[in-house]
Amino acid sequence: MPLPLSILDLAFVPAGGTARDAFVGSVALARRAEELGYRRIWYAEHHNIPTIASSATSVLIAHVAAHTKSIRLGAGGIMLPNHAPLVIAEQFGTLETLHPGRIDLGLGRAPGTDPVTSRALRITPSDADAFPTDVLELQGYLGLQTRVPGVEATPGKGTHVPLYILGSSLFGAQLAARLGLPYAFASHFAPNALEEAVDVYRRDFRPSQQLEAPYVIAGMNVLAADTRADAEAQFRQVKRSRVKLLLGRGLDLTDDDAQAILESPAGQSIDAMTRYSAVGGESDVKAYLERFAKLARADEVMTVHPAPTLAARLRSVEILAA
Repeated sequence: MPLPLSILDLAFVPAGGTARDAFVGSVALARRAEELGYRRIWYAEHHNIPTIASSATSVLIAHVAAHTKSIRLGAGGIMLPNHAPLVIAEQFGTLETLHPGRIDLGLGRAPGTDPVTSRALRITPSDADAFPTDVLELQGYLGLQTRVPGVEATPGKGTHVPLYILGSSLFGAQLAARLGLPYAFASHFAPNALEEAVDVYRRDFRPSQQLEAPYVIAGMNVLAADTRADAEAQFRQVKRSRVKLLLGRGLDLTDDDAQAILESPAGQSIDAMTRYSAVGGESDVKAYLERFAKLARADEVMTVHPAPTLAARLRSVEILAA
């Protein structure tokens, strides 16, 4: 059976463009992915990042679902400490009711933003401590037995929207294993603990009503182009853009400035974030994908296509599907 491939779409705002341009691009990407046979597309909750427009994740899922027919759509993920579990159950219960059999709900415990923005969201660092109990409360709302007497999600109850635990550390692996839920590792930007986390998850997994056997989704970047030189040029631009985003706030960094930072000790951590990246033409990407899936012991690979333009992202998705 072929390895299932999926896409994490960050709803990139193009250079000189707007959030509306990002949403137009997300619809185009989802339609093409549907045609090409990708299993699912997820959207990530991020806040106060000018190049990512997927902050209102459930609203974006609804928009894309209305413009596609069959591909699964979901959150990769909802940062649960930012929300009351009941609200998320109602949102995703609504999505599942409108688009039955097509909705996923991936859950993370990070805020998805910086400390200042967390305060604007009325979040404190200790809110993440409630993540395991919040997941169980949310699961109850989406099932048939609420964990809060007298409170039910409408819509939501009985929809059984499948839950996925997202993570980049052993905590998420241990929680997913204990609850018997699928585990998605964010190795596309936080690669360090991938192998150890997957080992822990597979070793400690307990079957549940949702899932009988462990299921691992591993994330990797893909910059596939018609020539290796083009793909490598895109990859350089992606890493420079990341330097400007993470280290250049308030500064007017040029590409040369960003490249110099990448080559300095300060830039090594940013460069390391892209460790798991398939870059090149069709044969290069195919070979890398096979190696990565084996390394990660993945049942499914979630691909991020961060090329600088929509046309390049669409081409990358097409080449990988081939």
